[in-house]
Amino acid sequence: MLPLLLIVALILLLVWELWVCEGAHLGRRVVVWLYDLAATRYDGIKQFDADWERRFLGEPLEKILSDLPNARLLDIGAGTARTFRALNGGPQAPNSKDALDSRLLVGVEPSGRMMRLGREIAGPDPAWVQGWAVPLPITRESFDVAVCLEVLEFTPHPRQTIGEILRILRPGGWALLTNRIGWQAPLIFGRTVSRTRFTDFLREQGFETAEVFPWQVDYDIAWARKPWT
Repeated sequence: MLPLLLIVALILLLVWELWVCEGAHLGRRVVVWLYDLAATRYDGIKQFDADWERRFLGEPLEKILSDLPNARLLDIGAGTARTFRALNGGPQAPNSKDALDSRLLVGVEPSGRMMRLGREIAGPDPAWVQGWAVPLPITRESFDVAVCLEVLEFTPHPRQTIGEILRILRPGGWALLTNRIGWQAPLIFGRTVSRTRFTDFLREQGFETAEVFPWQVDYDIAWARKPWT
């Protein structure tokens, strides 16, 4: 009886780790393997709403980018080009063609299949780099905005990921980050922060300001700014 219970417990643990934690405790290559497997079904699983994405993701980002000359945005864990699609569908400032033409949008994605889908969906404008969040294959202080959505909890060391985001941001640059808050979050051991602590957590990592807002059922979202000096 005991061996049977042990086998059942191990199966349940494996299902939990692969389905809910998305392989987070099994190493980043397992995480990427799972995303490769799910790439063609990913948008359906997430049930993205284009209008919602434009309003709550594309418009706030557009507001920041439109105020920056030669704006540079990096999407970490860019997946199927969620951020780029939200931006492309959002409102643009009048007479801003030159500013739009001079923008640089770059997606970093470790999953080859996710990256290929992202390229097909987003079109030719965003540049893509296949690579990890730690270390980011990006030079120091080279981007104005960094986006990292539903990624932190699946990286081996979220603090190191945030450190890399700070490294690649220019002084005064903005980071848009999510924090997992659903009932599963505490069981993704060592990878999540309570929603009451997330603001202080970001400031402890080196951000000058951080504001956290409710975003989705399982996530809060934070705007955090790198110090000017």
